[in-house]
Parts: sequence; C-alpha cells; structure tokens
Amino acid sequence: MLLVDPRSATPPYEQLRVQVLTAVRSGELAPGDKLPTVRRLAEDLGLATNTVARAYRELERAEVIETRGRNGSFIAASGDLAQRQVQVAAVAFAGKARQLGVAPEEALAFARAALGIRL
Repeated sequence: MLLVDPRSATPPYEQLRVQVLTAVRSGELAPGDKLPTVRRLAEDLGLATNTVARAYRELERAEVIETRGRNGSFIAASGDLAQRQVQVAAVAFAGKARQLGVAPEEALAFARAALGIRL
C-alpha cells in the first residue's frame, strides 16, 4: 500500500506521511487500523528505520496515528470527543459484523435502522 519513489525530490519520510494522511482522509485507513511496525515497513520499502520512525513521529504529533507501546501504531480517531467515541464504536461494530459473517450491506441496514434513517 505504501510506496516510496527514490527519484522524487520529496524526502521519503514525507512521502510516507502524506500517503498515510491521504489514506485516512479517503477512508482507506480507518480508526483502529494497525500500521506495520517501523522495522517491518523500513525493511519492506528498503529504507532506514529512522526514516519510517520520523514519518510515524510526525503523524503521531499531528494526532493521525497513536502508538500503543509494544502493541504497535494505529490510526487514531479524530474530531471532538463524541466523534472519536463514535468512530471507535463504528470500528467495533464493523469488526463484530465481520466476525459474525454479516454482509457489509446488511450491517449498514442495521446501523441505518438503529439511527432511524429511512431510505
């Protein structure tokens, strides 16, 4: 998913930072999604670990990701407190639906009904 163009004038850490940010904004990465470890991503991309660590530090400073010690780095929920809590609940709901084998369309129908949305 993440790629670095060694011929680009943009530093590799910035390329990574922008790609993660773009993936979050597009919904490709959602709150709670786990990122590769710094070491793994550096190895996969042929970069120095410090390069990937810098991208992660900048993303963490911008509150795009959060690091949970030995558990790794994850996409952070964003917005005000209520929005962050709803994002976390949505991730839990989606995980439970997948675990139970409920199709995404059916899970969305349940969510719409619970929210009182009539189509």
